[in-house]
Amino acid sequence: MADIRISAFIAVTSVIFLAIAYSVVYGTYIDTSDPLLSHLPHHMAKSIYWATKSNFLNVYFIKYAWGWTSAAFLFSWATSSPDTRTASRIFKWVTETAAWLVFTSWFFGPALLDRAIIASGGDCFVSLPSGEIMTVPHGFCFTKSTLTPAERPHLFSASFIAPPGWVGKPRLRKGHDVSGHIFLLTMSILFLADQLRPSLRHSITHWSTLHKYAVAANVTLIAIWLFASATTSAYFHSPSEKFTGYGGSSGL
Repeated sequence: MADIRISAFIAVTSVIFLAIAYSVVYGTYIDTSDPLLSHLPHHMAKSIYWATKSNFLNVYFIKYAWGWTSAAFLFSWATSSPDTRTASRIFKWVTETAAWLVFTSWFFGPALLDRAIIASGGDCFVSLPSGEIMTVPHGFCFTKSTLTPAERPHLFSASFIAPPGWVGKPRLRKGHDVSGHIFLLTMSILFLADQLRPSLRHSITHWSTLHKYAVAANVTLIAIWLFASATTSAYFHSPSEKFTGYGGSSGL
């Protein structure tokens, strides 16, 4: 039987590279690092459902990708045979979880992906109701703070009048915004494929009923992540940002 890790690697690589090529040839991607564009609807949102950030795949799955991946793995691990329910597999999951946290959430302060944006010339911006953008200190982006003229009057010009209920949401833009979604999806696919190997060494007749469901859940999730990789690669981020997201994850 072919190594499922190699099959998964070929699959995710092919999906991402082909979708990136498609996005370049047909101009389907939006540069999410551009502060003048990132807050606007995708230019294909009216005709392509997957080009909207509010699509159900993004809202309910991609944003919680590592949570879904962890749940699928733990279900498989807990229902597997005693000889494959090893501590080393849990250690791999803990290591991957730590990598996810370091890259996307915290690394002695800002996450590595946020640090990469700043190091490559990025800045922290707030999109104003007029369509103009305002630069604010990086700390507001790192802490994911919200801004209003009432709370931070020194940041706004005296002539600025905010619409009722308006709240500014600082975002890191410009620079090189490594695609966190591609990073996480690639990591999830390769991790789940690797963790299916112990089960595949045994005949399906040796699997418990619960473990059959667990394996099916893992395979289904891999398929979902492959599709999500395709939609993300086709419609969001610049090609270079998707390549670095893929490269950073596949190299772990």
